Amino acid sequence: MKSVKIPEVLKTMNKILESNGYEGFLVGGAVRDMILGKKVSDFDVATNATPQQVMKIFHKVIPTGIAHGTVTVHICGEEIETTTYRCESGYSDGRHPDSVTFTSSIEDDLSRRDFTMNAIAASLRDGSIVDPFEGRKDIKKKIIRTVGKPRDRFLEDGLRPIRALRFSSQLGFSIEEETFMAISDEDVRKKTSSISLERFRDEFCKILLSPTPSHGLKLMEQTGILKMFIPELAEGRGCTQADFRGYHEFDVLDHNLYACDGAPKDNIDVRLAALFHDIGKTPAKRIESCEWPPNSGRFVEILHFHKHEQYSAEMTKAILTRLKFSNATIDKVCHLIKNHMFFFEENWTDAAVRRFICRVRPEYIPELIDLRYADIYGMHKSKIDPRSETVKKLNHLLDRVQAIENESQILSLKDLAVNGNDLIKIGIPAGKKLGTILNELFQCILDDPSMNTKEKLLEVAKKLNS
Repeated sequence: MKSVKIPEVLKTMNKILESNGYEGFLVGGAVRDMILGKKVSDFDVATNATPQQVMKIFHKVIPTGIAHGTVTVHICGEEIETTTYRCESGYSDGRHPDSVTFTSSIEDDLSRRDFTMNAIAASLRDGSIVDPFEGRKDIKKKIIRTVGKPRDRFLEDGLRPIRALRFSSQLGFSIEEETFMAISDEDVRKKTSSISLERFRDEFCKILLSPTPSHGLKLMEQTGILKMFIPELAEGRGCTQADFRGYHEFDVLDHNLYACDGAPKDNIDVRLAALFHDIGKTPAKRIESCEWPPNSGRFVEILHFHKHEQYSAEMTKAILTRLKFSNATIDKVCHLIKNHMFFFEENWTDAAVRRFICRVRPEYIPELIDLRYADIYGMHKSKIDPRSETVKKLNHLLDRVQAIENESQILSLKDLAVNGNDLIKIGIPAGKKLGTILNELFQCILDDPSMNTKEKLLEVAKKLNS
């Protein structure tokens, strides 16, 4: 491939640049993805115009990173990040260059980039490609290789090793041997460990949203990066789960990784929940000797993980808090994990289904079912048969939930026909006892929704109070 098709918005941008004596190139991941035949909507442009010159010739420009030569041009409804050709030197903080020097050569600009597949430019005029480091060949071979010596490139920015793993997971590319070995270099590891947790989190999430997250996560384990940032997850390696009952094939770590693979590809919350849902099995593990079959004189080991969902939720909260996830994400993911060990039977009463809905909360039930499917996938790394009894049971549960929700039956305390003030008026003092009685009334109407009248509930409350 000698050229790529330049979008109209970039052609318009180029006309303005050229009419003022400048040139522009599409650079970075957009060019790589075009070569791969992928749809591209995010564009980065490099130009020989300085930030001040760019701001002068375009109508609306935001100085988003002007100290490093970057501004954002607003044109034709698009936001185009535009950076002056530059050379860089020194990376004392492991992220930002100590000095930036503008240059007139696109080749010089490409030489500062991380990987050959990202060091390709396409002229905004005709789409012709500039590829000084043979990135197209590496793309064709599906290889990730640094521009220049891997160790030097990684020591410039400690995030680059994690980006290599992320690209491998996203694109299904292998990492060139010298590049991969450099990730485990002692000095590179120190540099990587110094990056901000927010930067790690962003790359981590991109790995989780890749087609097969276990690929990138296992590379993180092999290079020591997983233990560096999420040691609790790494500790699942070697924690066996399999006993004679045959529920599990893999250890705790692999089960979590494969469960993550089995979660919906477009739902980061469920993928996080799947990845961490059994992380608490490591501290919860207990081994019991049991005679099996009974009265056979033959004893086998049975593995127990009682309350592991509670351990998992607590550990996940600590991990996600450390990685600076939002409170909303933390609460949701931990809620899913805490409730993932439900066992539905078709003989559940309507009251049992109502209690399930109240405990899980209606809005989370579809994602909890997705988490259950992911958990099942992770047991043997195999797709679930849609005709299986498990699928039939879960579909039946969803039907039961839907039927109860359609009947608009009471599903929360706020739907009670009485409130705290009503109880105070009949002589129940405000405080812990009042709250206990309200909860008892709620359990009463979960068993029998017809009890949800003010008259009936106040009568029950009087009896509970006495």
